[in-house]
Amino acid sequence: MTRHVEFQRLHNFRDLGGYPAAEGGATKWGVLYRSDNLRKLSESADVERFRALDVHTVIDLRYPWEIEQSGRVPEFPGLRYVNLSIEHRPYDQGALGDGFDPWRFLADRYMEVAQDGVKEIRGVLDVIADPESGTTVFHCASGKDRTGIIAMLVLSLIGVSEENVLDDFALTELATQRLIADWKAFYPGRELSWSAYARAPKEPMELFIADLKSQYGSVQGYTEKELGVDDALIAALKAKLVDVGA
Repeated sequence: MTRHVEFQRLHNFRDLGGYPAAEGGATKWGVLYRSDNLRKLSESADVERFRALDVHTVIDLRYPWEIEQSGRVPEFPGLRYVNLSIEHRPYDQGALGDGFDPWRFLADRYMEVAQDGVKEIRGVLDVIADPESGTTVFHCASGKDRTGIIAMLVLSLIGVSEENVLDDFALTELATQRLIADWKAFYPGRELSWSAYARAPKEPMELFIADLKSQYGSVQGYTEKELGVDDALIAALKAKLVDVGA
């Protein structure tokens, strides 16, 4: 099956199915998706494609002011919309400039999110694990950083290898140029001064995972200590997202 779901205006919409996971299973196709900003669902063909996926729940990881500024997913009948802003210290990536290690910088921002957004991150995991949520999409603006943090945590908790987690993060590289074009179209009077904008090599996520291991012993150690994740939540995530013996 194809991991990327093709849309005219969405560039980073991906199915998290098909990864080897716990108990010799694999993540289910068509149950959990990650995406860039779903407010771009405007073309009729895109709307039709999205509706065909039978999505029941959308988790928007952006700040409320971002949603007010650029919009949100259309209010389709039966679609549950949840806004959980996991980042608490905003920064303007487009204006960062260069002259520093971008991957170390991003890893440090990811750790800030992990420690500042404990309540919201736990809320995201609870929504994903809830059987009533059905097919779920979580997204931020580009579907890279905040979305990447959630994808890493969910995949790690259900037994997906670190190698596959990093590979999943790096798939955003396939959308980089189109995400840059979106930024320029949204900010026509500005200059994009950060050459690493929308880039997604493995390094920033790799550094972030190493930081979690250094401070908490493991990714799961972080989720247990900071998020209060227990065996029941992990079992619920696996029941929803993993085909055992697949």
